[in-house]
Amino acid sequence: MRRFSKEENSWIFYDWGSSAYSIIISTAVFPIFYKSAATNAGVSSADSTAYLGYTIAIATFILAMLGPILGTIADYQGYKKRFFSFFFVLGIGFTGLLAFIPAEQWVLLLVCYTLATIGFSGANIFYDAFLVDVTSESRMNRVSTRGYGLGYIGSTIPFIISIMIIVLSQNGILPISTVAASKIAFIITAVWWGIFTIPLFKHVQQRYFIQREPNPVMNSFKRLWHTLTEIRKHRALFLFLLAYFFYIDGVGTIITMSTAYGTDLGISSTSLLIVLFVTQVVAAPFSILYGKLSEKFTGKRMLYVGIIIYMIVCIYAYFLKTTLDFWILAMLVATSQGGIQALSRSYYAKLIPKEKANEFFGFYNIFGKFASIMGPLLVGMTAQLTGNSSSGVFSLVILFIIGFIILMKVPEPKA
Repeated sequence: MRRFSKEENSWIFYDWGSSAYSIIISTAVFPIFYKSAATNAGVSSADSTAYLGYTIAIATFILAMLGPILGTIADYQGYKKRFFSFFFVLGIGFTGLLAFIPAEQWVLLLVCYTLATIGFSGANIFYDAFLVDVTSESRMNRVSTRGYGLGYIGSTIPFIISIMIIVLSQNGILPISTVAASKIAFIITAVWWGIFTIPLFKHVQQRYFIQREPNPVMNSFKRLWHTLTEIRKHRALFLFLLAYFFYIDGVGTIITMSTAYGTDLGISSTSLLIVLFVTQVVAAPFSILYGKLSEKFTGKRMLYVGIIIYMIVCIYAYFLKTTLDFWILAMLVATSQGGIQALSRSYYAKLIPKEKANEFFGFYNIFGKFASIMGPLLVGMTAQLTGNSSSGVFSLVILFIIGFIILMKVPEPKA
């Protein structure tokens, strides 16, 4: 970490803190907690998975609508951190609130989860946009992948603590219920996320901005419209966003619905938590490896590698039957999930004007968020129509194929 500046390290450590939400709330403990609550309320396995997919779709749709508008306003001097702070507080607040909702209230759990997701994802819009403020273009791949890498490592600490509490409660060693243990995990997530956001608040500032002017909201809408009309003229930027729209949809859907899928296959909650923990550990060095290999083979070629691996994941998921199969699937995902997201972020950052980073990252997130509506819906509908969750995951291969084909037409940022 000594090779990174104070600003770079402070930005990286937000990933270290916020990634606890990704693993504990989005991927591991909350989906299992929710599935259990829904099952106890008489909801079928396939329907509860579908409802979770629909909930994710609603949250991402709301954020997709707000992202570009708020991002355009945040390009004005001093606004980026304000918007980041609002969504951060929203996310951390409702994450902690999950611990106080009765387990039998599965609908209320989904409502609270929706608001926590909006806060988490909204904060990430402005966090991603801070990348242009903390480092140079030549270091973006390295800093971005290091953020994801340390995020995976950092998230394992609260995850281990949470797993220990849950497992000890299940075995009667701790005098609390599994429900109470899961709620403690939600509180741990909120605290961990909050503590490691402090360096970003202290050391990261908005360096690239547009000077404030009268009627900032109205002028922001004008600039947003101007960008919408101009973005098609930037062929590389437009094609990349289109490719990203498809392949990141598959990535996000697999991450957010993996535990629900594993539960439908009959894999125990303990096994799922252990698999997800090992996935985090394996993903950390591979994320950093992607950054190093991108300097040798270019970021675009490494994106190809990541997409191909995800295609294999979707096909393999269709034939998945045992816990061992789920382990193999998880390790395949671990090799590429951090790398493909980190390199997409840095690749895009090189294509955009720095003083409009918030506005353009608003579009980056709207493409990602609208894509995240399509993936969960595709999985949910396919699972309900076929009565088989494996078919839902297999259907995602279509998105990776389309994304791969479009990415082939995108020139390198330097070109």
